[in-house]
Amino acid sequence: MNPVIQWIGDLIRYPVWPSYFQSLLWIVIVTVALILSVAFTTLWERKVIGWMQLRKGPNRVGSIFGLLPGIFQPFADVIKLLIKEVVIPAEANKVLFRVAPMITLIPAFAIWAVIPLDPNLVIADVNAGLLYVLALTSVGVYGVILAGWASNSKYAFLGAMRSAAQIVAYEIAMGFALVGVIMAAGSLNLGDIIEGQRGGWFTWNWTWLFPLFVVYFISGVAETNRAPFDVAEGESEIVAGFHVEYSGIAFALFFLAEYANMILISALTAIFFMGGWLSPFSSFFDIEAVRSSVPFLGPVLAFIISDGFHWLFLKLFSFLFLFLWFRATFPRYRYDQIMRLGWKILIPVTIVWIAVEGVLVYLKVGPWRVVS
Repeated sequence: MNPVIQWIGDLIRYPVWPSYFQSLLWIVIVTVALILSVAFTTLWERKVIGWMQLRKGPNRVGSIFGLLPGIFQPFADVIKLLIKEVVIPAEANKVLFRVAPMITLIPAFAIWAVIPLDPNLVIADVNAGLLYVLALTSVGVYGVILAGWASNSKYAFLGAMRSAAQIVAYEIAMGFALVGVIMAAGSLNLGDIIEGQRGGWFTWNWTWLFPLFVVYFISGVAETNRAPFDVAEGESEIVAGFHVEYSGIAFALFFLAEYANMILISALTAIFFMGGWLSPFSSFFDIEAVRSSVPFLGPVLAFIISDGFHWLFLKLFSFLFLFLWFRATFPRYRYDQIMRLGWKILIPVTIVWIAVEGVLVYLKVGPWRVVS
């Protein structure tokens, strides 16, 4: 286990607290970490795109002893949005107008309850974890539709309809891709799905399920309305999409949900296809032998090559970087191109590969855990 996580876990368990209180503490820790991660992801995105476009990005708000210029930019953005007035249109449905941002944001945080962060750390180790993930990822679209409808604006409503149609189309592709993962793992428990990939780099699901891996990640980019699939925010056509009437902290909640979903999709892709917290080296080295045989650096090397949260973080970080890279690289697709890609290419690819996987499972070809 990651020593930092081990230390926090020991601190939470001492003195002996009730199990529900320990879960509550982990929920608070994970929630605060997610909020800070979302805040600094916005800064990271602006820095990365700035470097790709040969400029510096934010570098005026704060620094740490002259290092990391602009490090406090996310906090300045939060303060600005908090003190701005939330304007509610006179003819809007005021209750739904206020509820919609929360419906979009809450599922993105609630899903982390079943995400295995470490071999011994998951807030809720439920057997139907994958169904829980699918159920909550489908709820976000209701917040988008309600935001567009409750605003009583044709531009917001048009953006909501476009976004909802896009999310539904790509959720179907994501769901079919996960059918292949279930067939490979033989379980709906996310921890079991990770354990089913144990054995090294080439036993992870990305090898045998490579088409489903590509479809899942592309669908995840589309479902989060990120470039090049951000037609819901096509400024030249519908101003700013479903949240055009939102301002202040209400707009910030949509903004927060987008980046929280980016982090979530990156984590889920790492778990389903890249082994989650599994190390690519743990199957090739004796961890205890490395720890005791290498002077001075043994414990450090043993920690690096062993399973743990640091590997999940590295994989999540890599996929999250692709989100930012795509935004700086690809032009926005037309809406008809996006829908054609979802319905006529990605969904057929998943169906075909599920059939191929079924044949492989039947013939006992591949590292499948369930043989029918």
